Amino acid sequence: MIYSSIGYYSLVFGLIISIPIFFFSIKNLRNDEILDIKIINFSFIQLLLVIISFFGLILSFVNSDFSNVTVFNNSHTTKPLFYKISGTWGNHEGSLLLWLLVLNLFIFIFLIRTKSLLKNYRILTLLFQQIIIIGFFIFLISSSNPFDYVFPIPNEGLGLNPILQDPALAIHPPILYLGYVGSSIIFSSVLAATALNYISKIWAKHIKSWILASWIFLTLGILLGSIWAYYELGWGGFWFWDPVENVSLMPWLALTTLLHCISVLEKRSILSSWVIILSITTFTLSMCGTFLVRSGILNSVHTFANDPERGLYILTFLFILISISLFVFFIFHKTDKKDFVSFSLLSKETSILVNNWFMMYFLSVILIGTVYPIFLDVLSSEQISVGPPFYHKLIIPFLIPFFIFMAIGPQLKWIKSELEGKLYLLIIFLFSIILSFLILRNLGTKLLLNTILIGSAFYLFFSTTRDLFIKKSKNFSQNLSHLGFSLLILSILFNNIFSREIITNLKVGEKFNNDKFQIEFNDLKKIEKQNYVSFKGYFSIKENEIEDKLEPELRVYNQPNIVTSEADIKITFFYDKFITMNTVQNEEYFNIRYQVKPFILWIWLSVLLISLGGIISLFNKKSL
Repeated sequence: MIYSSIGYYSLVFGLIISIPIFFFSIKNLRNDEILDIKIINFSFIQLLLVIISFFGLILSFVNSDFSNVTVFNNSHTTKPLFYKISGTWGNHEGSLLLWLLVLNLFIFIFLIRTKSLLKNYRILTLLFQQIIIIGFFIFLISSSNPFDYVFPIPNEGLGLNPILQDPALAIHPPILYLGYVGSSIIFSSVLAATALNYISKIWAKHIKSWILASWIFLTLGILLGSIWAYYELGWGGFWFWDPVENVSLMPWLALTTLLHCISVLEKRSILSSWVIILSITTFTLSMCGTFLVRSGILNSVHTFANDPERGLYILTFLFILISISLFVFFIFHKTDKKDFVSFSLLSKETSILVNNWFMMYFLSVILIGTVYPIFLDVLSSEQISVGPPFYHKLIIPFLIPFFIFMAIGPQLKWIKSELEGKLYLLIIFLFSIILSFLILRNLGTKLLLNTILIGSAFYLFFSTTRDLFIKKSKNFSQNLSHLGFSLLILSILFNNIFSREIITNLKVGEKFNNDKFQIEFNDLKKIEKQNYVSFKGYFSIKENEIEDKLEPELRVYNQPNIVTSEADIKITFFYDKFITMNTVQNEEYFNIRYQVKPFILWIWLSVLLISLGGIISLFNKKSL
């Protein structure tokens, strides 16, 4: 109980500290040429108080303090220590407290690492960031208090959702939040720079490091979430177009577009409007990605909170932030006419702009598919779910020109380029199309569309490989990320085309046979664990004279009393063998789902390659 009290009052005092931060910041805007040390000191005190509050919640979980409502709802005495700690942010209240912690940490780092930049720019960035911080403080204390009491004190807690008790998901939210919160610094910084007319090459070089850091964390966070969903949720896929997946993908698309625009601004001092709008968009989408999921507004297999009443505060807060940002943009931003006349149609700038519009189109499709069910539910009480066919039909045809422009763009020069000496681009394209046709001709798939689609992906891969290893372009990090992206697309396409699946019902001792597979259900054993009982199935899978042993499980957790299906996966370099089992009600049969999923490992490795390119670029630009 003592830890909860310390945590709560630390939150309250942390909010109070915002008053002197505002007072000294506004005072310092008018006086002195250097940043008042009091501002940094009070920012540090605020950060320290939030750290104390967060550790107070952690210790409440570790000590199973069920007088705390958050601990009672999300923990249990039999839960392993690791999941007691990770349960701190595996709920609505704890995740918001983690958000607040990272918000304070990032603005303090910003103040420390920007001593060479304009004083008023640093102060305004702090003030805009404080508006966000205060919003989180009020939200936590008023309607999402992680330190509320329950009386009488129960002897046991309700436990954490079993599917959240996983190492990947334990580290996934903190990394994802580092990406989300990184966008808050970008948001506050761009508003400050716009208000002061400070957007320049120097500013672009400085903020690019924050964009890179946020982008890296968001990329890795999405990767961890995708890996977790792949083996934990039992659908055997790397992406399901689930609403929660979508709300993390949307800020990533905006952030990726912003990263390319800031590079243009750093190089040519143009596209400032794009930079401002994308910075606002990225942060807005990041807020939605955190709040809408945790509020229970989105209907999702990932959604573990269900409290739509909090949505009113969320929407109000978002409206205030968007209104402030648009006011600053329209009042203070001066559009530079040279943005429209300083480069030709055949130039690197044009290719980046074209790909920007493609990225915005993809983002718009995902946004409509994600929020349309919400509006339909509000207006007509009709509930629908937008699935993969919607996204595939609207996105896939536009991927072809997107890949082509992405392949050609790095080959062009700034301002103006020539077609002379670019014959190799046509040769690579024709080779890519022929290779794609040869791979697909005997598969009985949609030959024309898939040939052009995979051919354009090959085109991106070969052109990027040429830049990286043959031409040896100076922009190694960019080419490495582009190579990773091309491998990702190829892996996804081949996974989609070559995947196979069998769904059948079997009982112990039975076999399933077809022309390619034999699945034998050999045995079923009951295994007692600390916080669950496992029913493990033993299967033999025979294919092309090769036999594999796979052991999926059904787990019955004691608190809460939930049954989960745990896949068993044999991972190889080129394909995964994936099997799950589920009970068939009132029968001794089990529903068996067996899949062969090609190039899954390549998908994970390609995302790591994309992230590695960003990391190399970040450490080459030590301007954070």
